[in-house]
Amino acid sequence: MTPITAAAESARPPALADAGAMPEPRLLLADRVAQLYGQLPIGAAATLLIVVISVYALRRSDQSWIVYGWSSVALAITTARLLLWWNYQRSTRTVEQAQRWMRWLTLGAIANGLIWGLLASLFFELMTEHEHLFIVLVLGGVMVGGIAMYASSWFLFAAYGAPIVLPFTYGLATHDDVLVRGVAILIPLFYAVSVGVAYRLDQLFLAGFRTQRAYRQLNAECAALNQRLAQQLQEIAVARGQVEASGRKLALFVERSPVAVFELDPQGRALNVNPAAEHLLGFAASELSGRPVAELLFAPEQAAELLARWRQMLRARQPVMPLRQTTRRRDGHEIVCEWSLTPLVNAEGRVISVIAQGRDITQQLEAERLKQEFTSTLSHELRTPLTAVLGALQLVNSGAVGSPDAEVRELTQIAERNSQRLLELINDVLDLEKVEAGKLPVELQAMPLEELVRESLTLNRAYGERFGVRFAMSDELPSALVHADRRRVLQVMTNLLSNAAKFSPEGATVEVTLQDQGSHLRVGVHDRGPGIPHGFHARIFSRFAQADMSLTREKGGTGLGLAICKRLVELMGGRIGFSARAGGGTTFWFELPKHAAAVP
Repeated sequence: MTPITAAAESARPPALADAGAMPEPRLLLADRVAQLYGQLPIGAAATLLIVVISVYALRRSDQSWIVYGWSSVALAITTARLLLWWNYQRSTRTVEQAQRWMRWLTLGAIANGLIWGLLASLFFELMTEHEHLFIVLVLGGVMVGGIAMYASSWFLFAAYGAPIVLPFTYGLATHDDVLVRGVAILIPLFYAVSVGVAYRLDQLFLAGFRTQRAYRQLNAECAALNQRLAQQLQEIAVARGQVEASGRKLALFVERSPVAVFELDPQGRALNVNPAAEHLLGFAASELSGRPVAELLFAPEQAAELLARWRQMLRARQPVMPLRQTTRRRDGHEIVCEWSLTPLVNAEGRVISVIAQGRDITQQLEAERLKQEFTSTLSHELRTPLTAVLGALQLVNSGAVGSPDAEVRELTQIAERNSQRLLELINDVLDLEKVEAGKLPVELQAMPLEELVRESLTLNRAYGERFGVRFAMSDELPSALVHADRRRVLQVMTNLLSNAAKFSPEGATVEVTLQDQGSHLRVGVHDRGPGIPHGFHARIFSRFAQADMSLTREKGGTGLGLAICKRLVELMGGRIGFSARAGGGTTFWFELPKHAAAVP
């Protein structure tokens, strides 16, 4: 609250302390009462002074008892009025109590008028002409004083003046002198004019009240506005400090970041670069500033392609990532960088600048190439002798080279099983490397999905019987064709069925379903195994992903089957996922696109 507002509130009449949202008539009455009671002590003091002067001027030995009796009545009424004022000052002076205080004030005004009415009625006939003149002057004075005293309520002035005028007019009208009786006619006219003046003053008070109320309301609104403005300024200052702190933090991150960061204008010219960009590309910041980055860092054919991507990004106002490009350093050496472009858009939706981030992945790509070559070479080198070992073990176990004793047969069977697992692992690794290198051949053509699923169930029935698990298909889609590779679909089904068989309890049935999903056909494999832990969901399709190593060692498995399934399904334009089954177990599903001729 401002000092002006505080001063205005302190000057507000107590009767309006709780006025808040009160209707105007009640507020007006409360304000009248406050003004009238504020004048009451002055009026009472004036009354006492005039009474004392009147007693002194009218005292005579033969009529002194009347004078003193009148003064006693005047003193009693004035004392009562002062007590009324004292009680009003001690009260809470709420708006609801204003009507009651106004009634008491009206009674006090009538009693005050009776003081002077008694003066006229008791003494006028008994006094001399000089004393008549004194009484007329006194009565005229108290009438004029009453206008000032009751200026905020013409009705109260009328109630005050009537007890004065009526007995005085009656006394003059019954006088023997014709001139005096003529004056009696003027007294009511004087009273009427006085009431008119009081009414006019009352209207001025009303206008002043409304002006004051409007000022208070305006002042309160200004105070509230000042408070809101101060709060907003404080919030802006806090926000500005936070923005500046965030800006300093962001600038520090960009400066210390190991990733090359460029700020480019919408035309692709460099505005700012961080030290990592200078180190990566060999250009100083001053050499890059204001120059088109694409022309400096990329070959002309690459720059043309990037320009088209740049324009598309500006139109869409969406980030572009990742963008793998061969990048030319200042010394002419070429490196492979992975770039991302993020447009900064203002409130009007206009791109004001673009943040380009790049990192050198040359060594990473080389490491991946060497790893793939090593894995492929190692797998091929291992598979050839392992195939021979496995064949020899199978001959021994089949009895083709004689019948070994039981102890030797047990050892050769263990060796055969482990050799088979190792061969499966090598084949899975080779398949995965081929998929990721884009070297796995995929021949997409129209295939009857139901026929493929039934064939996979037949091929894997013996594997399921090893674990005491039965495979069953519950849905039929005889005319449904998918656009897929037959060999890869069977490979995906084999992996999903083998997992379901290994992890389902003995005697369970693995259910296979077919569903039409509009543009795709879905195959679901439903088992009753232990389920998949929630924390493992995000990694289930990763390489060598195994949720429970103890179960994997017991049941067998490489952790590559689901990773291969995901990549094979995606190669055929589909998608793969899983969900928990009600009552326990897991449903693995994959979707393949329908063949165009089969889509209705």
